[in-house]
Amino acid sequence: MNRRCALGLCAVALITIPAFPSSSVAQGKSLKDQLVGTWIYVSSTGTREDGSAVPRPSAQGAVTYTADGRFHFITVRTEVPKYASGDPARPSPEEAMAVASGVVAYTGTYRVDESTKTAHLNIETSSVPNFVGAPNQRRIVTSITDDELKLTNPRTPAGVTLELVFKRAK
Repeated sequence: MNRRCALGLCAVALITIPAFPSSSVAQGKSLKDQLVGTWIYVSSTGTREDGSAVPRPSAQGAVTYTADGRFHFITVRTEVPKYASGDPARPSPEEAMAVASGVVAYTGTYRVDESTKTAHLNIETSSVPNFVGAPNQRRIVTSITDDELKLTNPRTPAGVTLELVFKRAK
């Protein structure tokens, strides 16, 4: 009788565990494993230290995290003009300025601190030279599911906190 009870309890446990998707047993993936993949930019909001909102431009982009600890990030404003000449090596000064101020791209390595849900970035190359080697580059994962990633960039060089939303690329 004891063996049947033990088997029955094991069966109930195996059936019940998947019913609790937030449990660590059911989820089983580290934060780093959950981050791996390509995420498409959806939106962002910015807030100054005094709590006032910072208008954010309309943009498109993506972030990719690889299993071997590399990442790539890019956003481009949607209103960046096309070059009138059609030659990317010959933009007008105004076109060049629009592109330079409308693109943020960087790449490098990352490591994840599971306890603080933070990705620590080592930016190796960037469209913004000041980002390269800048200390304390981190992205705090505020929410992650199979389909959505929410990150906080706690303080940009301009003193703004950014909340970013991405959806997983399909």
